[in-house]
Amino acid sequence: MVNTASVEKNAEPTTFKREMLSTLPSLRAFAVSLTGKHDKADDLVQDTVMKAWAKQTSFEMGTNIKAWLFTILRNEFYSQMRKRGREVQDSDGAFTERLSVHPSQYGSMDLQDFKKALSQLPDDQREAVILIGASGFSYEEAAEICDCAIGTMKSRVSRARTRLQDILKVSGEADYGPDAVSSQVTTHNHSL
Repeated sequence: MVNTASVEKNAEPTTFKREMLSTLPSLRAFAVSLTGKHDKADDLVQDTVMKAWAKQTSFEMGTNIKAWLFTILRNEFYSQMRKRGREVQDSDGAFTERLSVHPSQYGSMDLQDFKKALSQLPDDQREAVILIGASGFSYEEAAEICDCAIGTMKSRVSRARTRLQDILKVSGEADYGPDAVSSQVTTHNHSL
């Protein structure tokens, strides 16, 4: 009969590092299937191994390390994809050269004009347009807050909007946004 205690004593202990390294070929194959490119797959596997190594205390030895690592790899892949979706590749600077921003002082002046116009409204109309337009309440909620009928609330908002357009001399969509001169400076043909 073999003494199991002596066999276990002579056997190499299973370590986190050893188990993780044994999954690398499978991790790489999975990464290639996700990215479609070997170099990106290698980077993804490296990121996965780094994250796993940093979080090894949260892994319970004896459980399925392969599933744990595949989950980390998959989450890292989707995290990178979301990040790339927000980034623009512009190595030659062509996109950056075409960027322009409407001057912020116009927005500040427009806001001052709007505040002044808003202060000229009757209290009930100002309250109604702020509840509906700025605070995001429904007509029903705003009517309940003001203790009035829904129709009354709709009427107040309509009158407030009409009065604000008159005060601000707004007649249509063309009156919103940059004026004609600013528009020429900030509008570019972005096709290459």
